[in-house]
Amino acid sequence: MGVPSICFVGLENLPVISREYNHHGIGGEQVQHTLLARALVKRGYRVSMIVADYGQRDAEVVDGVSLYKAHGLDEGLPVLRFLHPRITKLWAALQRADADVYYVSCAGVQVGVVALFARLNGKRVVFRIAHDTDCDPKNLLIRFWRDKKIYEYGLRRANAVLSQSAQQSRALDANYGLPSRIAAMLVDPNQLDLAFEQRDVDVLWVNNLRPFKRPDLALELARRVPNLRVHMIGGTQPGHEDLYEQIREQARAIPNLTFHGRVPYHDVNDFYERAKVFVNTSDSEGFPNSYLQAWRRGAPTVAFFDPDGLIASQKLGSAPRSMDEMAAAVERFATQRADWARASQTCKQFMDDRYGDDKVLVPYLEAVHA
Repeated sequence: MGVPSICFVGLENLPVISREYNHHGIGGEQVQHTLLARALVKRGYRVSMIVADYGQRDAEVVDGVSLYKAHGLDEGLPVLRFLHPRITKLWAALQRADADVYYVSCAGVQVGVVALFARLNGKRVVFRIAHDTDCDPKNLLIRFWRDKKIYEYGLRRANAVLSQSAQQSRALDANYGLPSRIAAMLVDPNQLDLAFEQRDVDVLWVNNLRPFKRPDLALELARRVPNLRVHMIGGTQPGHEDLYEQIREQARAIPNLTFHGRVPYHDVNDFYERAKVFVNTSDSEGFPNSYLQAWRRGAPTVAFFDPDGLIASQKLGSAPRSMDEMAAAVERFATQRADWARASQTCKQFMDDRYGDDKVLVPYLEAVHA
């Protein structure tokens, strides 16, 4: 086989790849799909993407990527929509894309659908783990038993599985008996390199507002550092609208906290460039894109979740074990210029050493060409 064609299956990718739709919410995997697609286009691959129907024209080309639309995110009648339009329209879009390799990530029904389509049509599937829970059948972020089994069907029939960390690889092997290869992530380049005194966002928190992201702890942190300017960015998620309203209302009572709500993806990097410290309060993650965005821009990260111990071992910030430790670390980096400067330079050097596009793409290209 010569240069294979590649189709990224990511229904919520359109708001990232097309600025026109960036008022819709996005997550880290949508960013990764888009960055990978663009990188492959630059290297001469024929790239397509299957996205949800947001009202756009079918087969529209953006940044060299052909966009085929499946179903609307809320289209169809409850219960019946599982089959039509969700599976039927996804299947039709897979046919129109007619790729050699289909790339899919995140545990869910679509992994099984893509795997079955590939099996019946002589195509290949690359699956990438997006969250630690994707590797654990007891903790999958999937509601129904039926959907869990469809996901497992697809997982076991993927031609290649990529993971974000050694921890995920070990868990996948332990729970499913499947091998995987660690693949790092791409990151947007920064536009500015601001000095300590030029950064007017002392503390930045960016995440979708879901319970396991622990936005309540971000509020608690703001209360513990009243002398620092804390900025919180995150949109509402389906099924968690009450949490969003609760956090927004509580944030109003904290004088040093600015709650922005959802900020379009194309505007968020401005906040990373202005931030002295980036904070993550999540109980669990995969490998957050936000860490890479922060490190690229020289913002030390203070987080409870430390994938493979990178933050601690590489001195990319601090991995506290309590709210007291988190507040102390944030205070130190946000107010002590010398401490910040050392950590900031370490973050930028770490990204230069490990996250150049050509280096990051190696495992993806090997999986595509295998």
